[in-house]
This record gives sequence, C-alpha cells and structure tokens, in this order.
Amino acid sequence: MGDRSVLGAVGVTDFDERLYRLVLRRPGGRTADLAAELGVGPARVRPGLARLADAGLLRRAGPGRYEAVPPEAAIEWLVDRRRLETEARLAAVRTVVSDFAQLYHSGRLGAARAGVVEVLAGEEAVKRVMSELQRTVGVELLGFDRPPYVGRPDDSADTNESELAGTRQLLARGVDIRVVYCPESLDRPGRLETLIRLAEEGERSRFVAHLPFKLRIADRKIGLFPLVDGVYDHIALLHPSRLLDALVELFDVYWERGRPLAGLPHVAEERPAEEDLLVLRLLNAGLKDEAIGRHLGVSARTATRKIAAVLERLGVTTRFQAGAEAAARGWL
Repeated sequence: MGDRSVLGAVGVTDFDERLYRLVLRRPGGRTADLAAELGVGPARVRPGLARLADAGLLRRAGPGRYEAVPPEAAIEWLVDRRRLETEARLAAVRTVVSDFAQLYHSGRLGAARAGVVEVLAGEEAVKRVMSELQRTVGVELLGFDRPPYVGRPDDSADTNESELAGTRQLLARGVDIRVVYCPESLDRPGRLETLIRLAEEGERSRFVAHLPFKLRIADRKIGLFPLVDGVYDHIALLHPSRLLDALVELFDVYWERGRPLAGLPHVAEERPAEEDLLVLRLLNAGLKDEAIGRHLGVSARTATRKIAAVLERLGVTTRFQAGAEAAARGWL
C-alpha cells in the first residue's frame, strides 16, 4: 500500500498518517529523529504525535517518546467511533426534515401569491405531488377514498400488500389517519380484508354510501382533489386558505355520517362463519349483490342466495335489520 493515505476517512490528516506509519516502522523513535526523517521541524511533529495519541493510535511511552497501540485494535476502534459519530450526525439531520418541509411548503405558498390553488396536469406531476404529500405529512392525514386511483410513483402495481406497507409506515411515524370509504372503494379483490387489518392496526376508517370526489388533506395545510373527472388532469393542489378549511369541514360532515366497518368487540361464542361475517361486512359497507359476488368469487345470483341465508340465520328480513342485528351481537 506504500505511503498512500487511507486514514483520512477516520479523521487522520495526510501528515499525521505519514507520522503514524513512521512510528510503526521506528518503534521508540524520539521526536527529533522522527522530525529529521520526515524533513520537518520537531515543532510540527509534537502536535502530530499528540493528535495520534488522542485518536487512540499511539500512547505516551516517556518524555518526548510515543509507541503505537496494536493497529488491529486501534484502527478498528477508530472506525467504530467515526461510524457512530456519523450515524449520530445523520440522525440529527432527520430531526429537522419537518422544518425543511415546512419551509418548502411555505415557499410554495409564497410563490403562488396570485392564488391558493395550483392546478396539476399530467401523470408525472400528479404522482410527484402525491409522493411528496405521503413523505412530508407529519401529524394528520384525512381522505375520501374512491376510484379512479392514481398509480404508484414507481409505476409498480397498486396491491393490498403495498397499501398495507404504505399505511403502516405512516402509522409508525405517528400520523393520525382518518379515511372515509364508499362501496366503490372495495372493487379490488381482498381490499375489504386489507382495510379491516389496517383498522385493527390504527387507521381510523368509516364507510358511506356515496362520496362526491377523492380528497387528501395533509396536516390541514395541503389538500388535493380533482376539479373534473379523470385521474391525471385538473387536480387541485390547495394551500392554507378558507377553501381548504371548508374541505376539512366537509370531511368532518362525511366522517360523522359514516359507519365504522371494524372495531366493535367480538362475541366469540356467537361469531358466525368467516364467509357469513364477510357477507355482513360487505352489506354493512353498502355493496350490492354483484359487488359482493366479486369479493366472494361467485356470481351475483349465488351472492344473493348467500345474503338471503345470512338474513335467515339472523331472523331478519332486510339488509338494514341484518346490519343492526350483527352490530348488536358484536360481530361487526
């Protein structure tokens, strides 16, 4: 390896590394001798020896004399110390991400002095803003969920597994998530079970028969909703304003109207078969026979028969009565 400097990564200067290599080759060398071999004065060598001792690479052996600590232990310790220092500095950087995000959003608001609404158009712009919102939300995320859905930023398929992973990341960061769903939200096979799992893990969710549009509101500072039908055209990005306040109030209205899909205590001895419980949950969410059939993997006619069988077991005649009775028994 010769005299090529490699210890700079752990804070050792080029000169100090040359001095360290010399001490390794000349054990017990005096300061004057080391200085002469390096072609410098003793006044430059003395502080270099002291720095190497502070770094744990040398130890004092007597007046003006130093000896090397075994490099196998000394350099490993130095590397570990530098790694821990670097990790601590990086952790400190993470603590100010929210401050930079606030400056970023404040800057965007200041840049849009002509109005509080930016209109996004195009797939790339919409996905970028959605990704930024997901990354920067810190306290609360409110939403209306209904199709059509925006694709994932990395163009991968949107699946129940990816939804679980993304929502769990937000919950782990302490974000309070409240979402209002509608029957169309459950078109993807298996999504009902996914939403129930998320409700059990901390997402607060409710269902209504109809939602007027999709909506996302992050920390009551940034809002997203479509101005017209479509996925990537005319998406409004709202900054703090009376309009955003009004959308928060609209969310609260729908939230109060909604019915929770999960969360009531279960009565184990009366709990029905899993398929019957799934039918009841789908009925409670307001789905029609055809949509329930898709979730069960059967035809609409078969779904109708299964629904009738569940109503008969409950001793009721209407879907509304079935929901009320199932809730009273603690099944939903």
